[in-house]
Amino acid sequence: MQENLGEHILWHVPVLGAVHADTIVTTWIVMFISLVLLAWVGASYRRPVQTKRQVVVEGVINYVADLATSTLGKRGEPFVPFFIALFVFIFLLNQFGMLPFKALGLPIGGSPTADLNTTVPLALIVWLATWLLFPVSHARHLFQPFVALLPINLIEEFSRPLTLAARLFFNIFVGELLFIIIASIIQQHITIGPVNLSLAVTVLPFFIQFFNFFVGTVQAFVFTLLAIVYFSLAIGDSH
Repeated sequence: MQENLGEHILWHVPVLGAVHADTIVTTWIVMFISLVLLAWVGASYRRPVQTKRQVVVEGVINYVADLATSTLGKRGEPFVPFFIALFVFIFLLNQFGMLPFKALGLPIGGSPTADLNTTVPLALIVWLATWLLFPVSHARHLFQPFVALLPINLIEEFSRPLTLAARLFFNIFVGELLFIIIASIIQQHITIGPVNLSLAVTVLPFFIQFFNFFVGTVQAFVFTLLAIVYFSLAIGDSH
């Protein structure tokens, strides 16, 4: 199987133009998996005994909730469900690339977060939410600590969604790129002198998948943490 990273199946939609169909369908699948996963966890609460799945999920929820409330204060409590959903959704998007759909020749698969068309909207949602929810305190922040710093603060403000999207994209994209490079070396049966390079690297994909899982988890946490920080900056001293 030959995979051209960066190439996508396109849908031509009126007004929007060409969109990445494989990324959209894969994202829909992840959303469906998220709903099934949450329903599965929710069904376990019908039993009187606490299950392992409850312990794991509640641990994640409590950690994100404590992080949000400790950073944002009481004004951040209404947004805890948003941050929890953001973390879980990005985590599943990151990890979906571990499933071998593309290796099986299917027109879906890969991590949707390895596409800027996914990471940019996620970053814009966070950035626009800070302005729509806290317009006055956020605008006041642009003039601090001195009015003369307004141009620098504006550059910093508009760079936030760009850096937020790029950080997530490149970390996931590089992980998938590394996996494809190793897979290509294995398929090409490369020999350097007496060393069968393709045979030597056959064990690497397993380690790369563990590495990608770790990176995907960390990047979901970093994205959520930065979203909380941006909300904190938007609220300002009022909380």
